Amino acid sequence: MSDVMHTTIAWSGDTQDPAYNRVSELAKPGGRTAVPASSSPKHGGDGACWNPEDLLSAALAECYMLTFLALATKTRLAVKDYRGTSEAALETVDRVTRVASITLRPTITVAPGTDHAKVLEMFAKAHKYCTIANSINSRVIAEATVVEA
Repeated sequence: MSDVMHTTIAWSGDTQDPAYNRVSELAKPGGRTAVPASSSPKHGGDGACWNPEDLLSAALAECYMLTFLALATKTRLAVKDYRGTSEAALETVDRVTRVASITLRPTITVAPGTDHAKVLEMFAKAHKYCTIANSINSRVIAEATVVEA
């Protein structure tokens, strides 16, 4: 392995209580801000915190964006802004729940005169090089909108 990513997780509570606290803290060594995490409210968690499914969806969205921006730079596309949503869809089969698909819907703002087809081509190509997309077996749906500004 060439790179190893380190994170920490901290939780305390009492699992003898069926309503035990499900909030934990995720951190990255080196002083970065900790992220409060929990299970989803459906599973007794705190809806204000990030849950594992949110984090997976966000990780894919971030990786996809960074990969796309690298490809845009390499191909000299004038991208000015990238904003969007990601949505993880869960499915339960035989009492086992998994993230079945993650949908990414960014709006990519480019300089006037930028080739929209080339932008969409690089956005689609980002899937091939995105580390997270290559690490999951969920279906990835990527629907970009390109606008000029």
